[in-house]
Amino acid sequence: MTSSRLSERLAGQRRRGDSGSKWIRVAMAVLATIGVIDTGSITLKKWGVLASLSCNSQGFFGCNGCEKVLSSDWGSLFGQPLSLFGFLAYSAMLLMAVLPLVIPGEARHNLAQPSWWGMVLLSTGMTVFSAVLLGVMAFAIRDCCPFCILSAALSTGLLVLSLFGGEWEDRGQLVFRGLITALLVGVIGLGWAASVGQPAVETGRGVPPPVRAESTEATIALAEQLTDQGARMYSAYWCPHCHEQKELFGKQAADKLTVIECAPDGRNSQKELCDAKKIEGYPTWEINGQLDSGVKPLTKLAELIGYEGPALN
Repeated sequence: MTSSRLSERLAGQRRRGDSGSKWIRVAMAVLATIGVIDTGSITLKKWGVLASLSCNSQGFFGCNGCEKVLSSDWGSLFGQPLSLFGFLAYSAMLLMAVLPLVIPGEARHNLAQPSWWGMVLLSTGMTVFSAVLLGVMAFAIRDCCPFCILSAALSTGLLVLSLFGGEWEDRGQLVFRGLITALLVGVIGLGWAASVGQPAVETGRGVPPPVRAESTEATIALAEQLTDQGARMYSAYWCPHCHEQKELFGKQAADKLTVIECAPDGRNSQKELCDAKKIEGYPTWEINGQLDSGVKPLTKLAELIGYEGPALN
């Protein structure tokens, strides 16, 4: 009889504890959902699914619309966008926050505390790694990305909520595991950031990536005629769409184009000219005195200048 009452009392305490932290789980689910949308949209943009045809010259709070950050050496990991791993982390947070709310019966109570441990440790790692990325943006890339800043804020919010939401009987164990996780992620993150940044230091900053495609007789002829007619391409070294435009020409033809570097920290920058022309996106073509932004098919460029030469593929 005593054992039965004790079990009922413990079960009642678990139910009250779960009920008290329910709103925190809901709040964490909302933040995690925002994180999923945030990192998911960045990933799709990096993959080209949501990509525009031009890069913004100015974004929120003076940021370059995230393109410079996302196209930097630190924008990918294992050949995939870094945001993809953030998407997976937020998805895991969302799953751990929601499952104990929807699973019925005793399984809900059995899953409650392990999920709090998972959320607090995962959010600790996310927050520390976000801090590393903010440092990279501030001191290495020297630009910012509003979506990345939002992700850092969401990670911190999830950490705070998870600390308040869990019923931590042994706070010493919580502090110990949290510190170990933070130190481990911090050391790995700093090592990764330093190793990734090394090649950029050796090759110099402000330099666009090399064009790999080979030119054809037709693309070389088109580039020469564009230059002869005074056509200009306003570009930024960090803009992936500018690089895409050059790849359409190939490396030999791209060298014949008149390319104006607009990034203030780019090599041979002509930012004053870009500002005078009121360039708002990259690449922007100036042909016959008209400005037109975005990646252009070679056939479109040929049409604009009345191209005469070998057929373009």
